[in-house]
Formats: sequence, structure tokens, C-alpha cells
Amino acid sequence: MIRYLYKQPKLLFVGINPHFGSFDRGVPFSNNKLFWYLLSEAGLIKEEREELRDDKTLVRVYKERFNSVYGLGFVNIINRPTRDITGIKKHEELPGRKKISRIIKTEMPKVVCFVGKVTYEKYTGSKDFSFGWQENIGVSKAFVMHSPLRGKAIIRVRELQEIKRTIQSLYKTRRNVI
Repeated sequence: MIRYLYKQPKLLFVGINPHFGSFDRGVPFSNNKLFWYLLSEAGLIKEEREELRDDKTLVRVYKERFNSVYGLGFVNIINRPTRDITGIKKHEELPGRKKISRIIKTEMPKVVCFVGKVTYEKYTGSKDFSFGWQENIGVSKAFVMHSPLRGKAIIRVRELQEIKRTIQSLYKTRRNVI
């Protein structure tokens, strides 16, 4: 089971639902770890790819540093694990939409990043959008990034770097804010 960490994050990642491997490990996106490698390459976390390959290190980074040190948060719309999104039942996301909206309203992250097109579709109920910046959700900027599971990694790294720069500019400092 994953204990989601999202206390007052600067950047809140929203996923659709966990894979069985991530669910068992207790760490979001840890089934193949690519998402974590992207966070590292984009400079959002300090741990290198080699360190993140070790499950114990990854669990420690998530539990001890992800939220409290890096100011990152994570939550899924649907908590139930599936092998892939085809295992999601029709309308299963509806309670999760309310949960995500409540978290965004109370925690007020600077940026909410929806991980993948399907995640944003399930949250908004609309397919009429493009990747990148969306309309704000309350006081939070919203961004839809490409799924970390398919395609060129450099695109995802650039998206994460763009989000990082935006957060830094919101804090009006170039110091290591995130």
C-alpha cells in the first residue's frame, strides 16, 4: 500500500493509479523507476540514478526526503492497483476527483502536475486540452506532462525543468528552492 505524501508541497504530482509493483513497494512510480530517474535528471531530487535503482534507497528517499526536503507531493486519483489503465473501471475516478480537488484546495501547491494525458482526462472529464500548462486550479498552476512510461525521456526532463523554473520564479529566487 502507498502512503501518499502531500503536506504543503511546492509541486504536487497527480497520477492515475498505482501499478502492483509500486503498490507493494509503497512508493509511487517505483515499478520501473523511470519517473524517479526523470526527477533526478531534471534536478528535482539530488539522488542519482544509480542510487535510485536500490529499492531500500528509493523507499527511504520517498519516505524521508520527497515531501519534507524536496517539497514534492504525490497522490493518485484511484488508489486501487492495476497492471495498466485498462484495468480501471468506468467512473472509478469520480471519488478521486473530489479527493484531488480537496487536496489542492487545502494544501495549495504552487504547481499541480498531472502525470500523463489520461490522468488529466480523468480529473477534468475532458479530452479537449494539450500537454503543458492548463488553466489554474484555484491558486495552483496546472501542468500536464507526458507519461514517463513511453517516448523520449528528454521531453519529460524538459517538462520537469520547466515546472522547476516556474516554481523558482514564483518564489522570486534562483536559490535551490526545489
